[in-house]
Amino acid sequence: MDGILPLWKPAGMTSHDCVFKIRKLFGTKKAGHTGTLDPDVEGVLPVCIGRATKIAEYLQDAGKTYEGEATIGVSTTTEDASGDIIEKKEIVRPISREEILAALASLTGHITQIPPMFSAVKVNGRRLYEYARAGIEVERPKRDVEIYSLELLDGRECFEGPVVSFRFRASCSKGTYIRTLAVMIGEKLGYPAHMSNLTRTEAGGFSKEQCATFQEIEKAVETGIKESLLFPLEAGIRHLPKWEISDTLAEKVKNGAVLKKPETWPETGDRLAVFFRGKMLAVYVAYPGRPGFIKPAKVL
Repeated sequence: MDGILPLWKPAGMTSHDCVFKIRKLFGTKKAGHTGTLDPDVEGVLPVCIGRATKIAEYLQDAGKTYEGEATIGVSTTTEDASGDIIEKKEIVRPISREEILAALASLTGHITQIPPMFSAVKVNGRRLYEYARAGIEVERPKRDVEIYSLELLDGRECFEGPVVSFRFRASCSKGTYIRTLAVMIGEKLGYPAHMSNLTRTEAGGFSKEQCATFQEIEKAVETGIKESLLFPLEAGIRHLPKWEISDTLAEKVKNGAVLKKPETWPETGDRLAVFFRGKMLAVYVAYPGRPGFIKPAKVL
Protein backbone atom coordinates (compact mmCIF):
# COMPACT_ATOMS: atom_id res chain seq x y z
CA MET A 1 0.00 0.00 0.00
CA ASP A 2 1.66 3.19 -1.21
CA GLY A 3 0.51 6.80 -1.17
CA ILE A 4 0.04 10.00 0.79
CA LEU A 5 -2.65 10.40 3.43
CA PRO A 6 -3.42 14.07 4.18
CA LEU A 7 -4.47 13.85 7.84
CA TRP A 8 -6.35 16.56 9.69
CA LYS A 9 -4.33 16.31 12.89
CA PRO A 10 -6.42 16.90 16.01
CA ALA A 11 -5.20 19.07 18.87
CA GLY A 12 -3.95 17.07 21.83
CA MET A 13 -1.91 14.52 19.87
CA THR A 14 1.74 14.65 18.89
CA SER A 15 2.66 14.13 15.25
CA HIS A 16 4.42 10.92 16.28
CA ASP A 17 1.24 9.68 18.00
CA CYS A 18 -0.68 10.31 14.78
CA VAL A 19 1.80 8.31 12.69
CA PHE A 20 1.76 5.45 15.22
CA LYS A 21 -2.04 5.29 15.03
CA ILE A 22 -2.03 5.37 11.21
CA ARG A 23 0.49 2.52 11.12
CA LYS A 24 -1.94 0.42 13.15
CA LEU A 25 -4.98 1.42 11.08
CA PHE A 26 -3.23 0.70 7.77
CA GLY A 27 -1.36 -2.36 9.01
CA THR A 28 2.06 -1.09 7.99
CA LYS A 29 5.33 -0.15 9.65
CA LYS A 30 6.32 2.08 6.76
CA ALA A 31 4.73 5.44 7.47
CA GLY A 32 6.06 8.88 8.36
CA HIS A 33 4.89 12.47 8.59
CA THR A 34 6.27 15.40 6.63
CA GLY A 35 6.75 18.09 9.25
CA THR A 36 6.00 18.15 12.96
CA LEU A 37 2.96 19.96 14.31
CA ASP A 38 2.97 20.90 18.01
CA PRO A 39 0.55 18.85 20.17
CA ASP A 40 -1.71 21.87 20.80
CA VAL A 41 -2.00 22.65 17.08
CA GLU A 42 -4.51 21.12 14.70
CA GLY A 43 -4.21 21.07 10.95
CA VAL A 44 -2.88 19.48 7.79
CA LEU A 45 -0.32 16.71 8.42
CA PRO A 46 0.52 14.72 5.26
CA VAL A 47 1.55 11.17 6.15
CA CYS A 48 3.55 9.15 3.62
CA ILE A 49 2.84 5.42 3.47
CA GLY A 50 4.90 2.68 1.80
CA ARG A 51 7.06 3.84 -1.13
CA ALA A 52 5.81 7.39 -0.61
CA THR A 53 8.07 7.64 2.46
CA LYS A 54 10.95 8.07 -0.01
CA ILE A 55 9.65 11.49 -1.07
CA ALA A 56 8.68 12.78 2.40
CA GLU A 57 11.53 15.31 2.37
CA TYR A 58 10.26 16.86 -0.86
CA LEU A 59 6.79 17.44 0.57
CA GLN A 60 8.36 19.56 3.29
CA ASP A 61 9.89 21.80 0.61
CA ALA A 62 6.44 22.67 -0.77
CA GLY A 63 5.87 25.21 1.99
CA LYS A 64 3.06 25.61 4.51
CA THR A 65 0.19 27.96 5.34
CA TYR A 66 -1.03 28.75 8.83
CA GLU A 67 -3.81 30.77 10.40
CA GLY A 68 -2.82 32.02 13.81
CA GLU A 69 -3.58 34.53 16.50
CA ALA A 70 -1.00 36.89 17.95
CA THR A 71 -1.57 38.30 21.42
CA ILE A 72 0.29 41.54 22.02
CA GLY A 73 1.24 42.67 25.54
CA VAL A 74 2.16 39.30 27.06
CA SER A 75 5.08 36.94 26.39
CA THR A 76 5.50 33.33 27.55
CA THR A 77 8.28 30.81 28.06
CA THR A 78 7.12 28.69 25.10
CA GLU A 79 6.08 31.60 22.87
CA ASP A 80 2.56 30.16 22.78
CA ALA A 81 -0.41 29.96 25.15
CA SER A 82 0.83 26.79 26.89
CA GLY A 83 3.81 28.50 28.56
CA ASP A 84 4.25 30.50 31.74
CA ILE A 85 4.00 34.27 31.49
CA ILE A 86 7.42 35.94 31.62
CA GLU A 87 6.59 39.54 30.73
CA LYS A 88 3.59 41.84 30.63
CA LYS A 89 3.40 45.34 29.19
CA GLU A 90 0.06 47.11 29.17
CA ILE A 91 -0.93 48.70 25.89
CA VAL A 92 -1.61 52.30 26.88
CA ARG A 93 -2.57 53.70 23.48
CA PRO A 94 -4.54 52.28 20.56
CA ILE A 95 -2.56 50.41 17.89
CA SER A 96 -3.64 51.40 14.40
CA ARG A 97 -4.30 49.02 11.54
CA GLU A 98 -1.54 50.75 9.58
CA GLU A 99 1.00 49.95 12.32
CA ILE A 100 0.10 46.25 12.25
CA LEU A 101 0.13 46.10 8.45
CA ALA A 102 3.55 47.77 8.43
CA ALA A 103 4.85 45.21 10.94
CA LEU A 104 3.55 42.33 8.82
CA ALA A 105 5.06 43.83 5.66
CA SER A 106 8.46 44.20 7.33
CA LEU A 107 8.43 40.48 8.19
CA THR A 108 7.49 39.34 4.68
CA GLY A 109 10.29 37.88 2.58
CA HIS A 110 13.59 36.44 3.83
CA ILE A 111 13.95 36.76 7.59
CA THR A 112 16.18 35.29 10.30
CA GLN A 113 14.63 33.52 13.28
CA ILE A 114 15.98 32.13 16.55
CA PRO A 115 14.03 28.94 17.41
CA PRO A 116 12.20 28.88 20.78
CA MET A 117 13.87 27.10 23.69
CA PHE A 118 10.83 24.83 23.80
CA SER A 119 11.37 23.31 20.34
CA ALA A 120 12.74 20.12 18.79
CA VAL A 121 15.85 21.78 17.30
CA LYS A 122 19.00 19.92 18.32
CA VAL A 123 22.05 21.57 19.91
CA ASN A 124 25.03 19.34 20.76
CA GLY A 125 22.92 16.23 20.28
CA ARG A 126 20.09 17.29 22.60
CA ARG A 127 16.79 18.90 21.73
CA LEU A 128 16.23 22.45 22.93
CA TYR A 129 13.14 21.49 24.92
CA GLU A 130 15.29 19.07 26.96
CA TYR A 131 17.58 21.95 27.96
CA ALA A 132 14.54 24.14 28.67
CA ARG A 133 12.94 21.55 30.96
CA ALA A 134 16.23 21.23 32.85
CA GLY A 135 16.41 25.01 33.23
CA ILE A 136 19.52 25.27 31.07
CA GLU A 137 19.85 28.18 28.66
CA VAL A 138 21.96 27.45 25.56
CA GLU A 139 22.85 29.47 22.49
CA ARG A 140 20.33 28.73 19.77
CA PRO A 141 21.30 28.54 16.11
CA LYS A 142 19.81 31.20 13.86
CA ARG A 143 17.93 30.05 10.78
CA ASP A 144 17.00 31.82 7.58
CA VAL A 145 13.42 31.26 6.44
CA GLU A 146 11.10 32.86 3.91
CA ILE A 147 7.66 34.30 4.60
CA TYR A 148 5.89 34.22 1.24
CA SER A 149 2.88 36.21 2.46
CA LEU A 150 1.61 37.55 5.77
CA GLU A 151 -1.99 38.80 5.93
CA LEU A 152 -4.07 40.40 8.67
CA LEU A 153 -7.37 38.55 9.17
CA ASP A 154 -9.04 41.22 11.25
CA GLY A 155 -11.16 44.05 9.87
CA ARG A 156 -10.66 46.50 12.73
CA GLU A 157 -9.10 49.89 12.07
CA CYS A 158 -8.06 50.40 15.68
CA PHE A 159 -6.86 47.87 18.27
CA GLU A 160 -7.10 48.92 21.89
CA GLY A 161 -7.13 47.49 25.41
CA PRO A 162 -4.46 46.42 27.92
CA VAL A 163 -3.87 43.33 25.74
CA VAL A 164 -4.63 43.09 22.02
CA SER A 165 -5.18 39.95 19.91
CA PHE A 166 -5.62 39.60 16.16
CA ARG A 167 -5.60 36.79 13.62
CA PHE A 168 -3.22 36.47 10.69
CA ARG A 169 -2.43 34.10 7.81
CA ALA A 170 1.17 33.17 7.02
CA SER A 171 2.47 31.22 4.02
CA CYS A 172 6.08 30.24 4.60
CA SER A 173 9.00 27.95 3.89
CA LYS A 174 9.91 24.88 5.91
CA GLY A 175 11.64 25.54 9.21
CA THR A 176 9.54 28.61 10.05
CA TYR A 177 8.34 28.92 13.63
CA ILE A 178 4.99 30.71 13.68
CA ARG A 179 5.30 31.11 17.45
CA THR A 180 8.47 33.06 16.91
CA LEU A 181 6.83 35.02 14.10
CA ALA A 182 4.12 36.16 16.52
CA VAL A 183 6.83 37.28 18.97
CA MET A 184 8.58 39.16 16.15
CA ILE A 185 5.32 40.92 15.24
CA GLY A 186 5.09 42.07 18.86
CA GLU A 187 8.68 43.31 18.79
CA LYS A 188 7.91 45.39 15.70
CA LEU A 189 5.01 46.96 17.59
CA GLY A 190 7.12 47.54 20.72
CA TYR A 191 5.50 44.95 22.98
CA PRO A 192 6.05 41.41 24.30
CA ALA A 193 3.84 38.92 22.47
CA HIS A 194 3.01 35.26 21.96
CA MET A 195 1.02 33.05 19.62
CA SER A 196 -2.31 32.33 21.31
CA ASN A 197 -3.84 30.04 18.67
CA LEU A 198 -2.68 28.22 15.54
CA THR A 199 -4.03 26.02 12.74
CA ARG A 200 -2.10 24.70 9.74
CA THR A 201 -4.35 24.97 6.69
CA GLU A 202 -1.93 23.80 3.98
CA ALA A 203 1.17 21.59 3.92
CA GLY A 204 3.01 19.60 1.28
CA GLY A 205 0.65 20.87 -1.40
CA PHE A 206 -2.43 19.57 0.45
CA SER A 207 -5.27 21.68 1.86
CA LYS A 208 -7.75 21.21 4.69
CA GLU A 209 -10.44 20.18 2.20
CA GLN A 210 -8.34 17.20 1.06
CA CYS A 211 -7.71 15.91 4.59
CA ALA A 212 -9.29 12.98 6.39
CA THR A 213 -10.00 12.95 10.11
CA PHE A 214 -9.28 9.92 12.29
CA GLN A 215 -13.02 9.32 12.49
CA GLU A 216 -13.22 9.17 8.68
CA ILE A 217 -10.13 6.94 8.48
CA GLU A 218 -11.52 4.49 11.05
CA LYS A 219 -14.80 4.31 9.12
CA ALA A 220 -12.90 3.66 5.86
CA VAL A 221 -10.94 0.87 7.55
CA GLU A 222 -14.16 -0.74 8.82
CA THR A 223 -15.76 -0.64 5.36
CA GLY A 224 -12.61 -1.82 3.55
CA ILE A 225 -12.02 1.34 1.51
CA LYS A 226 -9.03 2.84 3.34
CA GLU A 227 -6.95 2.89 0.15
CA SER A 228 -9.41 5.37 -1.35
CA LEU A 229 -8.10 7.98 1.12
CA LEU A 230 -4.58 7.82 -0.31
CA PHE A 231 -3.22 10.21 -2.93
CA PRO A 232 -0.59 8.91 -5.37
CA LEU A 233 2.96 9.82 -4.41
CA GLU A 234 3.14 12.01 -7.55
CA ALA A 235 0.74 14.39 -5.79
CA GLY A 236 3.46 15.16 -3.27
CA ILE A 237 5.99 16.51 -5.77
CA ARG A 238 3.74 18.74 -7.88
CA HIS A 239 5.93 21.71 -6.98
CA LEU A 240 9.02 20.13 -8.58
CA PRO A 241 9.90 20.65 -12.26
CA LYS A 242 8.88 17.60 -14.31
CA TRP A 243 10.75 15.68 -17.02
CA GLU A 244 8.85 13.03 -19.00
CA ILE A 245 11.31 10.53 -20.51
CA SER A 246 11.32 7.75 -23.13
CA ASP A 247 11.32 4.01 -22.44
CA THR A 248 15.02 3.82 -23.36
CA LEU A 249 15.97 6.33 -20.69
CA ALA A 250 13.51 4.80 -18.23
CA GLU A 251 15.61 1.67 -17.83
CA LYS A 252 18.73 3.75 -17.19
CA VAL A 253 16.90 5.84 -14.58
CA LYS A 254 15.63 2.72 -12.80
CA ASN A 255 19.24 1.57 -12.54
CA GLY A 256 20.40 4.91 -11.15
CA ALA A 257 22.42 5.99 -14.17
CA VAL A 258 24.15 9.35 -14.52
CA LEU A 259 22.54 11.29 -17.40
CA LYS A 260 23.25 14.31 -19.54
CA LYS A 261 21.46 17.40 -18.32
CA PRO A 262 18.22 17.81 -20.33
CA GLU A 263 17.16 21.03 -22.02
CA THR A 264 14.23 21.13 -19.61
CA TRP A 265 16.55 21.55 -16.62
CA PRO A 266 15.19 24.49 -14.57
CA GLU A 267 17.27 27.67 -14.64
CA THR A 268 16.37 28.29 -11.02
CA GLY A 269 16.23 25.13 -8.95
CA ASP A 270 18.52 22.24 -8.30
CA ARG A 271 16.38 19.16 -8.96
CA LEU A 272 13.99 17.57 -11.40
CA ALA A 273 11.28 14.92 -10.99
CA VAL A 274 11.68 12.24 -13.68
CA PHE A 275 8.46 10.68 -15.03
CA PHE A 276 7.72 7.77 -17.35
CA ARG A 277 4.16 7.26 -18.60
CA GLY A 278 2.78 9.52 -15.89
CA LYS A 279 4.57 7.75 -13.03
CA MET A 280 7.46 9.20 -11.07
CA LEU A 281 10.67 7.17 -11.31
CA ALA A 282 13.25 9.36 -9.57
CA VAL A 283 14.46 12.77 -8.52
CA TYR A 284 17.66 13.94 -10.21
CA VAL A 285 20.08 16.68 -9.12
CA ALA A 286 23.06 18.41 -10.73
CA TYR A 287 26.26 16.35 -10.58
CA PRO A 288 28.88 18.35 -8.61
CA GLY A 289 32.14 18.55 -10.53
CA ARG A 290 30.62 17.29 -13.78
CA PRO A 291 29.00 20.20 -15.62
CA GLY A 292 26.29 19.13 -18.01
CA PHE A 293 25.45 15.94 -16.09
CA ILE A 294 22.85 14.98 -13.51
CA LYS A 295 22.68 12.12 -11.02
CA PRO A 296 19.85 10.48 -9.03
CA ALA A 297 19.12 11.78 -5.55
CA LYS A 298 16.25 9.36 -5.10
CA VAL A 299 15.15 6.37 -7.18
CA LEU A 300 11.70 4.95 -6.54
